[in-house]
Amino acid sequence: MLPREFVHDTIILGNKPSASIHYTFAGGNGVCKNPRRLVVFLNGLMTDKSTWLPVMAGIIRKGRGTGFPSLLAYDRYGQGLTEDGDPQDEGQEKGRGHDVSDIVQDLHQLLVQISNDRLDSSLDRLALMFVANSIGCVIARLYAERYPGSVSALLLLDSMMANSDFDWWPDPDAEDFNVEELPADVTMEILREQRAKFAAIFAPDVINKEGLDRRNLTELFPYSDRPQLKGPEGKGPLLIVVGHDPERFALESLKARFWVNFVSVIGRRTDPE
Repeated sequence: MLPREFVHDTIILGNKPSASIHYTFAGGNGVCKNPRRLVVFLNGLMTDKSTWLPVMAGIIRKGRGTGFPSLLAYDRYGQGLTEDGDPQDEGQEKGRGHDVSDIVQDLHQLLVQISNDRLDSSLDRLALMFVANSIGCVIARLYAERYPGSVSALLLLDSMMANSDFDWWPDPDAEDFNVEELPADVTMEILREQRAKFAAIFAPDVINKEGLDRRNLTELFPYSDRPQLKGPEGKGPLLIVVGHDPERFALESLKARFWVNFVSVIGRRTDPE
């Protein structure tokens, strides 16, 4: 059973008045109400806000005695309970109408309106924190970069590697491919099959349900460890990066070493302390 504090509603963004977005909100209380804190949950590409509701419910239940921050999760255009597509996609080639930059702009507009409507506050008076998964981490990073000083903390869970074409496995048909480097239980056919399956889902040019164009991600994010992010008062925001479990993931995928390296460098985008 979901907490009574949950409010499920739709909102029309001022910059896109022909479509609505579905969101779930819970107003903070207790010690977390002043100064006002807003935790925003950002979905991955293949999930919607329903995956965050148990997390939000747990925060509320644990904080009923001491207080909890305001919580917000939403479905982007074309996701989950948001049935409307992005108005910007109209007249464009399918799946090529909007990119992560556009999502960040929409997110900012959403936060401005939620701050006014639900918290009776301007956005710049809130302590803003992002909890994000997969491509949601990319959105969080770009938001913190585009709106310096606005984000106090980021929790990035299994962030996607934006500066990559996702062609991580060795190509068995390449001239310099060495079959002896394969693990004993991996054949060339298995490798070909895995490369094809992964590319069909994750390659940047693959069209997805929400119509997000990912082809320019390497241009938006040429580096994992820069530029430096600026939080409130000119300091770097609190940045926590959680990657895949190294032992379990190593058993499941040959690309684990790429993730280990990625997770180790992304933390450089904020102050060391």
